[in-house]
Amino acid sequence: MPEAPKNTIPKTTEYSMTDENKNVLHFIEDVTANADEVQKRVLAEILSRSTHVEYLQRHGLGGHTDCETFKKLVPVITYEDIQPDINRMANGDTSPILCSESISEFLTSSGTSGGERKLMPTIEEELERRTFFYSLILPVMNQFIPGLDKGKGMYFLFVKSESKTPGGPSRSSCSN
Repeated sequence: MPEAPKNTIPKTTEYSMTDENKNVLHFIEDVTANADEVQKRVLAEILSRSTHVEYLQRHGLGGHTDCETFKKLVPVITYEDIQPDINRMANGDTSPILCSESISEFLTSSGTSGGERKLMPTIEEELERRTFFYSLILPVMNQFIPGLDKGKGMYFLFVKSESKTPGGPSRSSCSN
């Protein structure tokens, strides 16, 4: 990826940015400056790992991993369009319906549509991705609140009890 532009980070007399924070901010610059290429690469990776997934086979993707073929063959959908597939997964069907990986848990939406919370199947890799994204927050905030990393912080999280789906994986809240 190209080198991030210089002087993109405001300097204050009270704040000396660590190398780790600089690296995080440069990573964010690189990814956002090249978002189109990054998105195409991520889509191609997902599609190559998911060639045998029922949903993609239903739409005749046939192993194609390019953006143009995907846009042509796979329609824009609503949650309701794939709700029967999600319900199958929640009820214990472990075949590759929407994803090539095993479902580790179902996150539930914070709001309701039609009186029910939506279930969102997730894989183990998603937890790693969420953890990574959370690690990007503090370096960004540190640019605007000097010394933020020197004190204590408090996070308020609304936590609901975890339950199990009929098929076994846990069902937990995804909002904080």
